[in-house]
Amino acid sequence: MTRVGVVTFPGSLDDRDAQRAVRLAGAEAVALWHGDHDLQGVDAIVLPGGFSYGDYLRCGAIASLSPIMAEVISAANSGMPVLGICNGFQMLTEAHLLPGGLIRNDHGSFICRDQVLRVESTGTAWTNSFDTGAEIVIPLKNGEGGFIADAETIERLEGDGRVVFRYVDVNPNGSLNDIAGISNERGNVVGLMPHPEHAIEEGFGPDTALAMRNGTDGLTVFTSAITALISA
Repeated sequence: MTRVGVVTFPGSLDDRDAQRAVRLAGAEAVALWHGDHDLQGVDAIVLPGGFSYGDYLRCGAIASLSPIMAEVISAANSGMPVLGICNGFQMLTEAHLLPGGLIRNDHGSFICRDQVLRVESTGTAWTNSFDTGAEIVIPLKNGEGGFIADAETIERLEGDGRVVFRYVDVNPNGSLNDIAGISNERGNVVGLMPHPEHAIEEGFGPDTALAMRNGTDGLTVFTSAITALISA
């Protein structure tokens, strides 16, 4: 069975939710600890959302220097699928596994809402089971979710098809080009601000009147990784 590690940091909030998403997707969820150097032989890794280290310094900055992140960086550079959700996305940028950064929402307030996203790229380990251009609904909750990068980086991300998810109808946090998620060049590392692990079960996710798959749009993110690993 595919084994997906979920790393817990001090201040992680959504690690248990991510573990449940992994199990519902058909894989074994393996709890990993930020202070260890052991990935326990996992096939993929999820960096969950929350407020690691209280968001001191910058969101994700201290967590990116945790002992286990040395192993995550090495595994990612070797091609292992790695997903960063919200705070996990911030860690990936701080660890330079993804370009750019995340800053405080342009309206200055924390936001929590069901968010429509467009799947811009299906060429990643975490989106291969979607249809390109599909619109999905994923819960969003962040205070520092505005994606920024220099003009050259934005142009490269757009030109190389590395914008993976884009906000639809409303830009909730001021992200440049309505960017909600991006990938690395290889497509094995993906970061996004919305929370797919909160859209995996009917009746417990987004408003089903909006969602395409009865509130379970997020589950496809996790089943995509399993598909990528099986077909590798």
